[in-house]
Amino acid sequence: MARAIRTPYQVTFAVLISGVMAYALLQSLVIPALPTIQHSLHTTQTATTWLVTAYLLSASVCTPILGRIGDVFGKERMFVVTLVALGVGTGLAAIAHSIGLLIVARLIQGAGGGVLPLAFGIIRDEFPREKVAGAIGLSAAMIAVGSGLGITVAGPIVAHLGYHWLFIIPLFLIVPAAIATHLLVPRSPVQTAGRVSVPGALLLSGWLVALLLGISQGSTWGWFSLRTDALFVAAIVIGIVWVRVESRSVAPLIDMQMMRLPAVWTTNLTALLLGVSMYSVMAFQPEFIQTPKSAGYGYGLSIVGTGVLSLPSNVTMFVIGLLSGRIAGRFGSKLPVIAGALVTAGAFVLMAFAHGAAWEMSAETGLMGLGIGAAFSALSNLVVESVPDHQTGVASGMNANIRTIGGSIGSQVCGSLIAGTIVGSALPKESGFVTAFLFLAVISLVAAGAAALIPKPSRFVAQSVSAGEEAIAAVISGAAPAPGRASVPA
Repeated sequence: MARAIRTPYQVTFAVLISGVMAYALLQSLVIPALPTIQHSLHTTQTATTWLVTAYLLSASVCTPILGRIGDVFGKERMFVVTLVALGVGTGLAAIAHSIGLLIVARLIQGAGGGVLPLAFGIIRDEFPREKVAGAIGLSAAMIAVGSGLGITVAGPIVAHLGYHWLFIIPLFLIVPAAIATHLLVPRSPVQTAGRVSVPGALLLSGWLVALLLGISQGSTWGWFSLRTDALFVAAIVIGIVWVRVESRSVAPLIDMQMMRLPAVWTTNLTALLLGVSMYSVMAFQPEFIQTPKSAGYGYGLSIVGTGVLSLPSNVTMFVIGLLSGRIAGRFGSKLPVIAGALVTAGAFVLMAFAHGAAWEMSAETGLMGLGIGAAFSALSNLVVESVPDHQTGVASGMNANIRTIGGSIGSQVCGSLIAGTIVGSALPKESGFVTAFLFLAVISLVAAGAAALIPKPSRFVAQSVSAGEEAIAAVISGAAPAPGRASVPA
């Protein structure tokens, strides 16, 4: 039902951020607890890793598809559906007492990946034009903040409450966010006429699952094993068929003409490379930090200590997300991506050569958070600025997906670099971690180069004060939020 007076955009923003934060937390909360879950459920390490793989596969498939469905049938409706799926999966995980049921729950949770492209679409529809860049930037930064925060708080939660609370606590964000979305977030005034291509969705799902399953399981099955190679071949073949089908479709799931736009493909290439940088370091840096000092490196910290050491990155990502609107208004969205990638590269170089004390690694992690936060915030704006309003959801979904693919590839490469230094049952050598940090530094530099190729968006969104800053300031001061856009019939 259309509302005569639309909800103030600050309220809409608070609701969207709650959903985004819940999804981001669930991305990483489970990772530090995998050994505990394995022991508690009396299962194998191979079975436990499926808790990450299932979530990854589901999110990869659902993110662009839900973004497209939102563009067609209404972003607010699909945001509710996505949060309900995330809540159902999280509730099921909270009561699961077998590894099989927990894997199924994580598979359902992965549908929550749709929150980010849907949130971007709602922001673009509902916010005053000058507020869009800041709101999208902060929303994108919250994905990185939430992922880092998940690793930070997982240790204390497991130590004091048990691993089931890793899923109970996020429900306090998910359930209110779903209810508030239904009651407060206006219906989408911008919708795409047409339908959702079922063949396109099936083919997209097919090549994504084959690719990511091969990447995630390659180190276990063997990179040249029949299963792994068959998956990679299947990904290539299905991917080619998918492109041909989508190119000829009257109503494609993913518009191939849009994907070929210089502003889109260069932004996606940059996202792939930045995904390598961000998600890969999350996979192996905790191992470095927790390595006993007797190995000649590392700090011998617990899971809790690892979280505390990583906290500066969460702070810097959040702060740069708050400032993203002002930065975009002053410099545009391209320059912060380049600068963020260069800062990230510098942080990785410092991690490689200056890690003798824990405070050094903590400071370098904060610097990395500053770079990644700046790059991710601005990158999401570049995607939104480069496509028409009715393609915001699907374009953002594909961009998020490409970051995930980059993270999967980078994690496996870094894992192989580190594992290659292990002799017998000994710990990895320090040189393996140094090589991994330097690899990510090079990738970040290449990302800066890719970002330099991004053309100026056709519609630059000027921004002076971000919506995130204004919303938070209003909450702190108790002031009533300013009214949003004028009513638009739904």
